[in-house]
Amino acid sequence: MSEVFKKNFQYYKFCLYGFFKNLRFFEAFLLIFLLNNGLSYLDIGFLYTIREVVKAVMEIPSGFIADAFGRRKVLVSSFLFYIISFLIFGIFDSFLPFSIAMFFFAVGDAFRTGVHKAMIFAYLKRNNWEDQKVDYYGHTRSWSQAGSALSAAIGAIIVFYTDAYHTIFLMAIFPYLIDAVLIWSYPKYLDGETVKLKKEKIISAFKDVIKAFKLSIMKLELLEPLVSLSLYTGFYKSVKDYVQPILKMLALSTPVFAYLNDDKKTAVLIGIFYFITFLLTSVASKNSKRFNEIFKNASKAMNISILIGFLSGVIIGLSFIGEFYLASVIGFIFILIIENIRKPIGVSMLANKTEDDAMATILSVESQAKSIFAAILAPILGFLADKFTPGISLLVVSTLLILIEFGFILRQKKKQPQNK
Repeated sequence: MSEVFKKNFQYYKFCLYGFFKNLRFFEAFLLIFLLNNGLSYLDIGFLYTIREVVKAVMEIPSGFIADAFGRRKVLVSSFLFYIISFLIFGIFDSFLPFSIAMFFFAVGDAFRTGVHKAMIFAYLKRNNWEDQKVDYYGHTRSWSQAGSALSAAIGAIIVFYTDAYHTIFLMAIFPYLIDAVLIWSYPKYLDGETVKLKKEKIISAFKDVIKAFKLSIMKLELLEPLVSLSLYTGFYKSVKDYVQPILKMLALSTPVFAYLNDDKKTAVLIGIFYFITFLLTSVASKNSKRFNEIFKNASKAMNISILIGFLSGVIIGLSFIGEFYLASVIGFIFILIIENIRKPIGVSMLANKTEDDAMATILSVESQAKSIFAAILAPILGFLADKFTPGISLLVVSTLLILIEFGFILRQKKKQPQNK
């Protein structure tokens, strides 16, 4: 047993990184912003697919690029890609430039997520705190959720006073510049050992990921957390923004803030919703270890939580169809809380079942898998939302995922005796 991790200066740097990174003032208004610019739900689904596919592809060589140029440089460059994306969203108002903006956003995401996670795990290993991955990662992630809460409140204030959704993209540039400076202040040893970037190594990285996919499919102990973690995150990423038009409908149908125009009422309600929800998800992330300890093993915790999340999607769909918008909103709160409870548990499960030299590849596979699931689900949700209603779309997809998850759980139970 290693010593309990210390909340030292670097711990707070990791926390502040997540805090500033999540000051995306536009995130609470993204779907409404795109709908207001004339895009259909299917168009938006395709934008999300562009984001997820580009991210999945670019994440594979991102590790080698980080090894060649240093993790800090790659992370700083990721924030520059984000800023380009924010500028395009802030200036233009049609599908084509939005597609380009999503491309840059996805590249920024690809160069950031896996690389920063690797820096945290390298730091834990250096300090002999490896057995505390769930707790440490949960703590840092809770700061990210606190950042999201403040981000929603600030975004609402910006929309309230400017009546312009474009402005929130431009304002998001400032915290990202701060984060770039913060990353550069990380200890140099977190850059890792730099190696020469070669085409052969990048090609090899793609082959390694394909090989790891095959290994994960054949090896139940890896397949179980990989599918559970990535499937729910893909679902979460595809559906989470659908709460925004529901909040807009709720704002228009409530007599509260009657003296405000429709956009201001929507901004106030969205700001309140996300502020409260992200405070709750911050607490959930910080206490993911306690949730895990309720069950006899992490596998049980992952199975129960994913079913609760998908069932929340069914409740949202039924409530939307019945025009019980408040119940739909509460369902979305559960979806967001479940994602932040199970994320540290799932990442830790993968890390614990993987050898050190294969950990980066398996974590990369997890990221590719969730992007693939999100890329598939987003246009399906969009098509069904345009063809019928967002409520029917959420009901159909959530029900289908419950059936798939039950099938996967039954497959686990059949295979388990053979692995004993």
